[in-house]
Amino acid sequence: MIKLIEKIPHAELINTTLTLPLHSRIKNRLRVTLDNGEEVGVFLERGTTLKEGDLLRSENNIIVKIHAAEETLSNIISNDPHLLARACYHLGNRHVSIQIAQDRISYLHDHVLDEMLRGLGLVVEVSHAPFEPEPGAYGGSAAQGHSHHQKHDHSH
Repeated sequence: MIKLIEKIPHAELINTTLTLPLHSRIKNRLRVTLDNGEEVGVFLERGTTLKEGDLLRSENNIIVKIHAAEETLSNIISNDPHLLARACYHLGNRHVSIQIAQDRISYLHDHVLDEMLRGLGLVVEVSHAPFEPEPGAYGGSAAQGHSHHQKHDHSH
């Protein structure tokens, strides 16, 4: 089996592609099928997140380009920055990964969140598109969850 072992910045030749949804692009160890039908194992450094266009190298120098798979997304589209800010606040308060664009906020489709946002006066539309959420505040993937990197000083 081919083992993809590292993310590389560029390559002269790309041998094949690998299309993955977000939940797979944040895992460092998994077995997947390349777009050409070959099975491969992904063995990346802990904390590696894959995005659209990233390149992976195998042990025997096969180069694979990553594509973000289309997923079912909920999209909030509004001209009102206050409403969009409220939506970001409520989604962030629930630790929901979001993708922010000039004209919309998107998240993995969830009918409960859709109803909450409609209750705030927002229009929510469902689409199918690749999902590339904002990275986490500490440099990790937004989908990894959160962690608190705080030092507590108990001296007075």
